[in-house]
Amino acid sequence: MNYQQYRTARRLVHSCCNYDCGNCLLLDGGEECICPQSITYSLVCRWFRAAVLPLDPGLCAALLHRADRRKCVLCGSYYLPKSNRAKYCPDCAVTARRRKEAERQRKRYYDSTHLGPKKP
Repeated sequence: MNYQQYRTARRLVHSCCNYDCGNCLLLDGGEECICPQSITYSLVCRWFRAAVLPLDPGLCAALLHRADRRKCVLCGSYYLPKSNRAKYCPDCAVTARRRKEAERQRKRYYDSTHLGPKKP
């Protein structure tokens, strides 16, 4: 995990249901225990990996699915493709589809209006 991924994971740790003021409630056996995921550069907490990490799909793809991930053609971020033909991340897929549809309609309208007069 590089530094940027570590910082993102550290921010996600705060949304974990077992995180309490820097302590982990799962490891609390009568005395306070520091959350190990907040102080390490690796994925050590199984709860964090299963429940919290999927909240950030980009980080999840970068850390867990290195072989399956792809790079988006438009924005360059990594994502998990749902099919073998996917070129865009889910965020960019919507804008790319709208752009292509607008271009297709523009071309269709241009072709229909510039055909010239019809001959009988």
